[in-house]
Amino acid sequence: MPPALPWDRFLPPPRRDLAAQFLRFGVVGTIGFLVDTAVLYAALGAGLGLYAGRALSYVAAASGNWALNRAWTFREAGRVTGRAALGRQWALFLAVNLVGFAVNYGTYALLVANLPVAAAHPVLAVAAGSLAGMGGNFLLSRRFVFRGQSQ
Repeated sequence: MPPALPWDRFLPPPRRDLAAQFLRFGVVGTIGFLVDTAVLYAALGAGLGLYAGRALSYVAAASGNWALNRAWTFREAGRVTGRAALGRQWALFLAVNLVGFAVNYGTYALLVANLPVAAAHPVLAVAAGSLAGMGGNFLLSRRFVFRGQSQ
């Protein structure tokens, strides 16, 4: 039996599972944030601009997030196997997360274009964008990508 979490006293069992799943999603998102930031700074160092570098870093982070969410956050959901099925699930993950990406990238672009501190330190805009897109990404991923027992 897993250890009790702080909200166990206040939430009914189905909501506890959802809260734990959202927490795992947040941990994966934090790892994705680190990947996103590292790839962005590498892209900037290689001469890509703030916008193209961020598009590249987002795809890298989203791909890593798909793999970690598949293995940990939504591990109890129905599993797909085989290269073609995995490729379809990855593509579906990226497709449904375009909504979160639009919010994420829009927040990032708005900040780097309008706040000199965000342009000078893009990590601040990456963090704001990541937080802005997280809720939608969780709900869409849960509903459309990692169906099965996670519902």
